[in-house]
This record gives sequence, C-alpha cells and structure tokens, in this order.
Amino acid sequence: MSKFLSYEQSGVSIDANDQMVEQIWPAVAGTFGPRVIEAKGGFAGMFRLDYDEKLFKKNYKNPVLIACTDGVGSKVQLAAKIKKYDTVGIDLVAMSVNDMLVAGAEPLFFLDYIAVNKLEPPVIAELVKGVAAGCRQADCALIGGETAEMPDTYAKDDFDMAGFAVGVLERDKIINGENVRKGDVILGLASSGIHSNGYSLVRNICFKQLALKMTDTPEQLGGAVLGDVLLEPTRIYVRPVIKLLSQYKVKRIVHAMAHITGGGLVGNIPRVIPKNCDAVIKKSSWPKPKIFTFLQNAGPVDEEEMYRVFNMGIGFVLVVAEDFADSITGKLKKYGEKVYKIGRITKGAGKVVLK
Repeated sequence: MSKFLSYEQSGVSIDANDQMVEQIWPAVAGTFGPRVIEAKGGFAGMFRLDYDEKLFKKNYKNPVLIACTDGVGSKVQLAAKIKKYDTVGIDLVAMSVNDMLVAGAEPLFFLDYIAVNKLEPPVIAELVKGVAAGCRQADCALIGGETAEMPDTYAKDDFDMAGFAVGVLERDKIINGENVRKGDVILGLASSGIHSNGYSLVRNICFKQLALKMTDTPEQLGGAVLGDVLLEPTRIYVRPVIKLLSQYKVKRIVHAMAHITGGGLVGNIPRVIPKNCDAVIKKSSWPKPKIFTFLQNAGPVDEEEMYRVFNMGIGFVLVVAEDFADSITGKLKKYGEKVYKIGRITKGAGKVVLK
C-alpha cells in the first residue's frame, strides 16, 4: 500500500471524470450547428455570432447579447429519489431560454454546471443527455460545462444543477413592454404541468403530509403516476415564439411577454407591463391541470397562494395588439401550442387582477 495520499482517497476520481467526458460527448456534439467552433477538450467553448455562408448569414445590424442563469431548485431531489435523471436537464435549459425569450431573443448557446457527491459517469451522462435534449428543443448549442465532485459538500446521491444561456436580438426589436396599452389581449400558452417552481411546497404536501411515494397513483390525478407528473419537464417555448416574431418584421404587434415562473401570473406579468396598466385575468378561461387541484385540496392551500406559487397551467404569456390577437392565436396553435385568451390590459396600477 502506498504511503502517499491520493485525490481519489479524498473522494474525487479523475479517472471517473475522464470516463464521464467520453460518455457525454455524443450528446453534447449533437447540439452543434455551423456556428460552433468545435474544440473537444478545450478550456472554453467558442461560437460565431454569424455564419460565413451567404445563404444562412444573419446580417445583424445592431446585435445585443442577452444572458440568463438559473437552476431547477428542489425538483432535483425528486429526480434523485427515483434515480430518474434524463428530464431535469430539459428543465435546466427551459428556465434560462424561456426567460430570455421574453425580450424576443434567440438563444445561441448554453453552459451547464453539475455538482455531485460522487461522480458516476452513467448518471452524469443521463443528466447531460437531458440538457442536450433541452438545447435541441431551444435550437441552441451546448458548448461547455463543469462537473464538480464534492463529497464533503453533498450527501450521498445528492446533486444540484445550474445553467447559463447566451442569446442575441436586434436592439430595435427588443420587447420590453413599453408598447403595452389599454385593450391589449393577454394570451396564455399552456404549461406542461408544474414546471420548475414551487417544489418545496409540493414536497411538503406530497411526502411530509400525505406520506406518498413517487410510484403512487392518486385517484385525483386520474390514475397517473405521481413521479411522472412531478418530473414532467418544463415546456420550452422558443421555437413557436421565435417563429411567430419572425412573421412580423415591421409591425410590433407583440407588446410584452412573460415567463410564468416563481411568483405565478400575479408576480411575473407586472414585471413587463407599465405602471399605469393592470392585467385583468379570467381564471376560468383555461383548463387547470389536475395536479394543481390535487395540491390545493390536499394542502389545503389558499387559492391566492396557489396563484402566487404556481403557473396554474399557463407557462408563458404574450400581451398582443387586440386587432392581431386572433391571427396570433391561430399561428401559435399551428406551431403546436395550446393557446388561451386569458385576459385584457386595462388602466390601473401595474398589477394583476384575478377574476
């Protein structure tokens, strides 16, 4: 036995890291487009803002870079609980790219950070496959990342994730809510479920109060497996919304957008409307996923609190010119979204009014 102490004896394996890099490379490279300058094993990822090829050249006039960072929160604990690692990476990408989409930005590239107790290459490979899947949905490249093995910081089987996205938009096309006016229509795009916010409350209700298992099939969920419902990945709205915006090169008919994350409709819409306007939302204008009714009744949770914590079935909001509301709805439905007219803009004090 060697008298020298090794890094591996301290809980960190360099060999496992090398194996992990080889296992994740196909998933990572699968997100590359022609703007990525490939440098496997490099210290940083490289990305061209434009193409050389005339056919695909973007011809930016006054490009603005936009950046976002976010995590998945305690949803990762549920993934660890049943060792299902292939979906939270999609959540990770969604939380950043949906945020930058609010300004009308096209995501360019993404970076991830994964911290674990013990580096198990197959587990990391599953996590990164999820990140890569999210990047493909958002049409952005996964050009780098970091995996940290920290046995003294994370308990056995624990892990955490953070993501970082960079996008681009023309300066004169930035959507910032300044054009919002009385009479505008509020369109809601359906969520895929809880998305990635409110999981501390979810875990409290489901596992502390009700003592449920992830494999249970509560009657209130229509026989669906609880774990499947809770781990349903966040919907990524990039493709349909970017495609929609590209249809209106001159007219500015989308006046504001909001990603409905922590704070719900009442907390996120006021971030993008003027202080002299209210957003009046009709709660009966869209169907609520069963999971929200289940959580509200089981808590029990006050309805006002539900709308402050969860998206309640609406994951993304567009405030649009009244005359274009029907045509925009039709386009978004054609692009695969479930779209609901959930309210209108009125004179007010910069808040959401639920009716």
